[in-house]
Amino acid sequence: MKKLGTSVLALVMLAGCSSEPTKSAQEEKPQPKPPEFVTGRTAFQRMLANARLWARDAQPYRLQSQASKDSKGHDGKSAIWRAGFASPSRGASKPFGWSGIEAADAPARGVSPGNEDTYSSGNASTQIFDLNFLKTDSDKAFEIAQKHGGEKLLAKNPDLNVIYFLDWNRGENELVWHVIYGDDRDSAKLKVAVNASTGEFDRVEK
Repeated sequence: MKKLGTSVLALVMLAGCSSEPTKSAQEEKPQPKPPEFVTGRTAFQRMLANARLWARDAQPYRLQSQASKDSKGHDGKSAIWRAGFASPSRGASKPFGWSGIEAADAPARGVSPGNEDTYSSGNASTQIFDLNFLKTDSDKAFEIAQKHGGEKLLAKNPDLNVIYFLDWNRGENELVWHVIYGDDRDSAKLKVAVNASTGEFDRVEK
């Protein structure tokens, strides 16, 4: 009788153990984060926080997107953005990058700093500006560019990349979005300039 009771207890315990759900190796493995695509201003804000840790007076002078296999930039957003910041007090500049994807053709996910370099306020290509001038984001700049040749161009070539470049135009004293239809400025099919403060169409660039 004692042996019978022991056997029954063992069976009950075995049944209790087998009733517990088993987790597959796939469920236990952490799932990769989905790609994140953001506008230029959003990426700028994320990089600015890191730039201010480098130098309290850091100000931007350039922002540009990078097309990838995950995003062609057709909505004014990108998974990869790069910015240049300068510190007048340090006489130095420093690039920063932001990535929202994990891919071979992309930098590490999140914000990553580059190497410090010298900075001169007299250099027109590194003219710093106040981020408050950026009132029109890259998605709006894309909408405007579409109305000035971009829509027809993408209808003919839907796989064409669209990249964005933001800088200060010293001659016109304005912040400008350059919406570039192509992989770079030199080989672009179309380049449209949009005033980043007013949101108005500026010109089709040559």
